Amino acid sequence: MNHRAPFLVIETGDPAPELRRLGPFSHWIRIAAGLERDEAVVCRVLDGETLPNREGYAGVLITGSGAMVTDKLDWSERSAAWLRDAAHAGLPLFGICYGHQLIAHALGGQVDWNPAGREIGTVCIERLAGAAGDPLFDGLPDNFGAHATHMQSVTRLPDGAVRLAKSAGDGCHAYRWGEHAWGVQFHPEFSTAMMRGYIAVRREKLRHEGIDRHAVEATVTAAPLARRVLRRFVRHARAHTACA
Repeated sequence: MNHRAPFLVIETGDPAPELRRLGPFSHWIRIAAGLERDEAVVCRVLDGETLPNREGYAGVLITGSGAMVTDKLDWSERSAAWLRDAAHAGLPLFGICYGHQLIAHALGGQVDWNPAGREIGTVCIERLAGAAGDPLFDGLPDNFGAHATHMQSVTRLPDGAVRLAKSAGDGCHAYRWGEHAWGVQFHPEFSTAMMRGYIAVRREKLRHEGIDRHAVEATVTAAPLARRVLRRFVRHARAHTACA
């Protein structure tokens, strides 16, 4: 039996209906992170579930969502307050897409519509100078592929945050706040099938926005280094918990 402290997965959204046969976002993230079933506790804040006491968790993983942080929905704002307190308490946090934006918002940063518009497909992530020595990004290639699909972005980082990566379509694809809180705009939990699925789901919106769906589909390739970032977070959080 596994006696290691579990990770809390804050579920802020559901996959597109066409992809729900693959399970919820919490399942996608748990598998990508290499966590056993009993190593993840899911809290569906989007359904109004109350976030638990943070004690006893190795770290927190925050999912993506079809919602927008700028809408400041009640469940989202309550989650932001919880995350702000958790970050200041030193609990390891890892936000993905909406989660990335929500942590930034919680800590005083700004989230808004991406000035470059929709970003979708397997994009080239460029590591920045701030990534040197970072527990999750240090030693990765200067450029690597990651799956992305989003309309909003972190447009101003919270005070004390370090920008770690960008892409041609988003100036802040990753940041670290303090020693134990990260946000990534890309989706390390996506497989190529999931990425292609989202491109198919968004095909009418892409056509309406003048984006060549076939060109986007042609970008899709495996993104193992993005997944490595997620697994490095799990190891970092485990080590931090062991030393706490």
